[in-house]
Amino acid sequence: MAGDLAASLLAPLGERWAHTLAVVERARAFSHALPVAQLDVLVAAAYLHGLGYAPELAHSGFHPLDGALFLRGSSHERLACLVAHHSGARFEAEERGVLEELERFPEERSLVAEALTYCDLTTAPDGSRTAASTRLSEIAARHGDAHPVGRAIRRSREELLPLVSRVATVEREVATAEGRGRGSAQARRGGAAA
Repeated sequence: MAGDLAASLLAPLGERWAHTLAVVERARAFSHALPVAQLDVLVAAAYLHGLGYAPELAHSGFHPLDGALFLRGSSHERLACLVAHHSGARFEAEERGVLEELERFPEERSLVAEALTYCDLTTAPDGSRTAASTRLSEIAARHGDAHPVGRAIRRSREELLPLVSRVATVEREVATAEGRGRGSAQARRGGAAA
């Protein structure tokens, strides 16, 4: 559902779609850190996080809110809340004067929510991997200091960069544990064959 919906609305937007697909791939890398049901939610949210950029849905001009309103209207409440609050959206909502509307969506505090932000902020517009600090600087430079996005990025950095660092630590720890698990399994198989 999420992939088909996102493709129908975002594929015509070119680079936005490339970014979305790369965010989805980053999200799938959490398969060993999350139970299957939670991973499914993360992947769906990754597909849908930029939905509010679709011209058919862009009513307020603030993509997290526009995407969330559409998802709520489609009875996908958890996804609506994840999309509403991804990547420090409340900072931009404050700058745009729409914080009250955004707060109608409860903010989830979970690894799923943090991983969504991590995947978004470590993926460049063209889909390549990037450091979160580089991504935030690129967004701020693209919009400029006078724009609500530029002001929001300046204000949100101190919260977003530690969040990305925490999630990167989880990702590394899981990958390390996975590697040790594979090594132990290979040693067991090798020992049994000897």
